[in-house]
Amino acid sequence: MTRAEFEQQVRLNQEPLRRFLINLCHGNTSLADDIAQEAFIKAYLNLGNFFGKSKFSTWLFKIAYNCFCDDKRVSQRYSNTEISEGKLYGSDNPDERYRNQELYMALSKLNEKEKSCILLFYMEDKPIKEITAITGINENTVKSHLSRAKTNLEAHLKNIGYERG
Repeated sequence: MTRAEFEQQVRLNQEPLRRFLINLCHGNTSLADDIAQEAFIKAYLNLGNFFGKSKFSTWLFKIAYNCFCDDKRVSQRYSNTEISEGKLYGSDNPDERYRNQELYMALSKLNEKEKSCILLFYMEDKPIKEITAITGINENTVKSHLSRAKTNLEAHLKNIGYERG
């Protein structure tokens, strides 16, 4: 892959990758941007290891997911606190932001693997095979995480009276 092709792939994948990371980082855009930048740098430095066995976006999301997991491990060593407020990335409409905040709070109740699977599947439209490649989680386990996460999200949203808009 040439540098120009890499730059084109960055332009195509930058926004979806950033959206995925913002949601994984509980709305912390600065942290998400730092992780995205680290992922793009690692992808560029390891371009020789991309053999085209998967889509470029799958390879890039896997690098970003690994950067996120590495950052989380390091942060947990230094602090037991976690950002608990933020907004689900996506809308500037105040009513929509409120609904998204409720959804964000429901997402924060999921464990990291369930949250990653549900964000990749529903927000990024990644097929199960790609989620498996990105997260390194077995295909049946991904399906299980999706099912459990969906059930947990529905239960939480029903308890707080969330209505779809």
